[in-house]
Amino acid sequence: MIKTVFPLVLAVLATSSVSRAAVPVVAVDIAPVHSLVSQVMGSLGEPKLIVSQGASPHGYSMRPSEAQALQEADIVFWVSPALTPWLAETIDTLSPDASHVEMLEIPGNTILARRENALFEAHHHDDEHGDDLDEEHDENQGENHTEAHDESDHQPNDEAHDEAHDEAHDEAHDEAHDEAHNEAHNEAHNEAHNEDQHHDKHSDSSHDERDPHAWLDPANALIWLDTIADELSSADPENAAIYAANAKSGKAEIQSARSDVESILAGARGQSFIVFHDAYQYFESAFDFPASGAIALGDASKPGPARIQQIQDRVKQASVSCVLAEPQFNPGVVATVLDGTEARSSEIDPLGFGIDSGPELYPSMLRGLATALADCV
Repeated sequence: MIKTVFPLVLAVLATSSVSRAAVPVVAVDIAPVHSLVSQVMGSLGEPKLIVSQGASPHGYSMRPSEAQALQEADIVFWVSPALTPWLAETIDTLSPDASHVEMLEIPGNTILARRENALFEAHHHDDEHGDDLDEEHDENQGENHTEAHDESDHQPNDEAHDEAHDEAHDEAHDEAHDEAHNEAHNEAHNEAHNEDQHHDKHSDSSHDERDPHAWLDPANALIWLDTIADELSSADPENAAIYAANAKSGKAEIQSARSDVESILAGARGQSFIVFHDAYQYFESAFDFPASGAIALGDASKPGPARIQQIQDRVKQASVSCVLAEPQFNPGVVATVLDGTEARSSEIDPLGFGIDSGPELYPSMLRGLATALADCV
């Protein structure tokens, strides 16, 4: 009997080993994206989280275990170097053979431009996809052209002619000089930075004008679930049907959370609030619930005295009822803003701090943000 059972046990273990080996090893940068990947993978596997909960992804030092997770990964899902500039080169170094999926580059995303000002005006939905940047550029170009034309029309004829001639000569000289200088500079730059195209794509995240906090728009999360399922299915076709079914189930959960958020915010509309750092624009836009300003920029860099003063003035003058803090950052700045006002304070986090990691984190995070806002304003 023992002789008969033992070969069967070995056969079962071998089959189980082959099935488990087919599931890719996955690493994910932040908790909300980790939640989406966890939903799609289901019971087949558990993705590894790189940025631990409660930490800021904008500047982070990985632990050895997190670096090892990248080294062992077959697939890396991450938002963008605009969110984690330190991770771009790290991924290339530690997981050069893995498939790298940059969520901000997924087709169909709603992408918003970074906001630089401390104070926000009313939301404009045509700002999506950065169209406002192009329009502003075109308007400025038109204004500059018109102003230059009007000025020359009001000059005496001879003076205008001489000035136009001198300007044309100087312009031609300057253009030639600048062109030669730029060519020499670009040549030297290209020689000094002879890197592959993949690295060039991530080389200067500081000039990326996109707001990287795109996971806070549920419409993007729905798209990301499909991409995650497709990527996992490509690496593990045997389980493609499971990945697709899990993604479909995840979409239903997000749609339910979206309806809950609308209901939670319904009684709080029309109130003004300030966020700690400008990470919530996608949530504001998705639910038409705009913030009045942000103490810090979207990269969570330390705000200067002038910016803090602007926020203080807005809180006092615009009947701002709530200033929102975040667990990763110094609460003293929020206390300074609140000083001498009747505004309340609450704590929120765009990464779902305080929620257990896993499939439930993403929809729970959406509901939590809405609840904290509604209770505070």
